[in-house]
Amino acid sequence: MHTEADAKRTQTGVFCAIAAYSMWGIAPLYFKQLQVMPALEILVHRVVWSVLVLIVLLGVTRQWNKVRLAFYSSKVLKTLAVAGLLLGGNWLLFIWAINNNHLLDASLGYYINPLLNVFLGRMFLGEKLRPMQRVAVILAVVGVSVLVFAHGYLPWVALVLAGTFGVYGLLRKQVAVDSLPGLFIETLMLLPLAVGYWVWFGSSYSNMLNNTVTLNVLLVAAGIVTTAPLLCFTAAARRLMYSTLGFFQYIGPSLMFLLAVYLYNEPLEPARLITFAFVWAALVLFSVDSLKAYRTARRARAV
Repeated sequence: MHTEADAKRTQTGVFCAIAAYSMWGIAPLYFKQLQVMPALEILVHRVVWSVLVLIVLLGVTRQWNKVRLAFYSSKVLKTLAVAGLLLGGNWLLFIWAINNNHLLDASLGYYINPLLNVFLGRMFLGEKLRPMQRVAVILAVVGVSVLVFAHGYLPWVALVLAGTFGVYGLLRKQVAVDSLPGLFIETLMLLPLAVGYWVWFGSSYSNMLNNTVTLNVLLVAAGIVTTAPLLCFTAAARRLMYSTLGFFQYIGPSLMFLLAVYLYNEPLEPARLITFAFVWAALVLFSVDSLKAYRTARRARAV
């Protein structure tokens, strides 16, 4: 029996999910403001300021004990180190794609990601693909193949973004560490590399005393841009079933698609549009199948 408190909890979860995926979707607006800087240097600031923001958040939420427990396990640390490198690579390519007019490819990558997750679950976790999931994965492969045959190249930005984030998620499933402490440890492991690059290889913008106030505010804001959507996502995940949360994940790439086509005027040639059409069809099948599975599970619990 659902109480008013349950309804309010779900309502809050839905709001947080929409907020998280919307922030991820409009993140290109932020990174475009930093286009004067190399993508690697923007990543450096993202790592450095995220660590500082996460230190504050861990103190406020009193989760330092979870960080300490994670450091007791060498297996957890090794897994988070690899996950951190994958996440850093994903962040770097995402920033590069935005600032080099490949936002449509980034959008395609994050559309493909949930379908790739299903495939990775089958390959590495022994999860069985339901018939409609198989069809959805095949449709996505056909869609990508259209670009290959039409233009003679793989949409590598989309595939690498989907692949790195998919494998990152797969690794995070292997360790029992909450998202906030986990993100802190992953980012902390990237910090020496980030600081080293900043000190020895930074561009003329590396000395923040020479920058405008506006640019410095934007750079420091990288920590908030990174952590704010994650906090909303975590809040949503606590209040909603994971299958329900999945229905909101298309907000991000959809906003990216709209920004790419209507604000940044990236070309949407026929072959690329056909690729998106196949992927969208795959996601419709995937969503319908997920909804059916969710309803079946809910009926089973009610018995």
